[in-house]
Amino acid sequence: MLLQIDFKSGKPVYLQLVDQIRYAAASGGLRTGEALPSIRPLAEELRVNRNTVAKAYAELESQGVIETIPGKGCFLRENNSQFTRSARDKILTKEIDEAVVAAHHLQVDRDAFLALVKERLDSFERKVKEAK
Repeated sequence: MLLQIDFKSGKPVYLQLVDQIRYAAASGGLRTGEALPSIRPLAEELRVNRNTVAKAYAELESQGVIETIPGKGCFLRENNSQFTRSARDKILTKEIDEAVVAAHHLQVDRDAFLALVKERLDSFERKVKEAK
């Protein structure tokens, strides 16, 4: 599972982790019973405080997304269903709309915006391949 933190986004890091793990669980990127990364190694990898990762995991547990088994770690719970195509489209549309509005305010034209999107997709795909 590839997690990325944007320290400039203004959104708390633990909530970024919560959202990414929830999306991975709902989309099938994480399977029921699959272990989440341990807190300390994940914190080191992301270069964040261990308490930040622990807070994200506590939030996910309170939402019923994961369960903690003492001495073994955190695991994805069974009750996570995959998003339907329309639900995924709705989530992505919201995120894309925010990026489009930001580009408009920054006076980025359509071609430059699309080129940047393609560059970011390529960069993400390279990171995914490197992580495997």
